[in-house]
Amino acid sequence: MNEQEEVPRLDLLRFLERVQERDLARTRGWIKTEEERLAEAAARRPPPPPPDYVVQNGLGRGPALVHQGFCEPLGARVRAATADEARRLLDADAGLTCQLCRPDTELGLL
Repeated sequence: MNEQEEVPRLDLLRFLERVQERDLARTRGWIKTEEERLAEAAARRPPPPPPDYVVQNGLGRGPALVHQGFCEPLGARVRAATADEARRLLDADAGLTCQLCRPDTELGLL
């Protein structure tokens, strides 16, 4: 065997660590660039159109109000509804009509 000095194992491991840190930094840069590209593309897309009708649910119970899609009810307890569902709900209880946007008029229930 040759009597040359061997590089200590710890030095080799530290070198490997530096190489991997550099590679990781480069990969994170690529990820950041891609995230920025996707965010820019999403910002250019127009928002989806509002639903035709929205049902606002009450606290711990069923529907509280039916709105037209352009009406912006307060609160997070809202969900999209079809015209048939809105008509069915308003047929069952006319008191569910939003007094601002009047979905019953749009549905021809008056």
